[in-house]
Amino acid sequence: MNKEKGVLTVLSGFSGAGKGTIMKHLLLAHPDTYNLSISATTRYKREGEEDGREYFFKTRNEFDEMIAQGEFLEYATFNGNSYGTPKAYVEKLLNEGKDVILEIEVQGALQVKHLYPDCLLLFVTPPSAEALKERLVGRGTESEEVIAERLSISSRESSLMDKYDYLIINDDLDEAVEEVHELIQREHLRTAHRKNMISDIQTQLKQFSDI
Repeated sequence: MNKEKGVLTVLSGFSGAGKGTIMKHLLLAHPDTYNLSISATTRYKREGEEDGREYFFKTRNEFDEMIAQGEFLEYATFNGNSYGTPKAYVEKLLNEGKDVILEIEVQGALQVKHLYPDCLLLFVTPPSAEALKERLVGRGTESEEVIAERLSISSRESSLMDKYDYLIINDDLDEAVEEVHELIQREHLRTAHRKNMISDIQTQLKQFSDI
């Protein structure tokens, strides 16, 4: 029986919604189950980050050259910085039957959905707008002006929430992590992800077609 392709999942959410935290806990809970695609970005490294771990940090010229060479599955500019998903890495993993998760912004997510209609789109949000503001302020890493800009961006992004397949309410972290895991595993049961199995059974049943 031919091996099925892996499930491609896109995880998006408002800045401060906790999508990065969900991803870290998901990978810790299921270390051999998921592959997190590493994005390239033009933003500066934050303290504690490493090139090739959190992101591939690129200059603007390097990033633009990757666009010109068609090396991205998707790319988008968010809050003044560009982010892109390397195409070859993702396609290699999917063809090996591995599940891949892209943690990307809304613009890029819709690009991926256009290229991969069967991909799973998950959107992470806190239970309320006030909770989102409290989380951004609580991080203590940005000025009031930056926080205001992030909330403004979130307001615009909210108009596209209904383009996603499922909404993950990140109120209880453990529950949110388990919801993401269960939704991805459930995707393996869809007929769209079992084309090889369907084809094999149809071929096997042909011997009975004239009975």
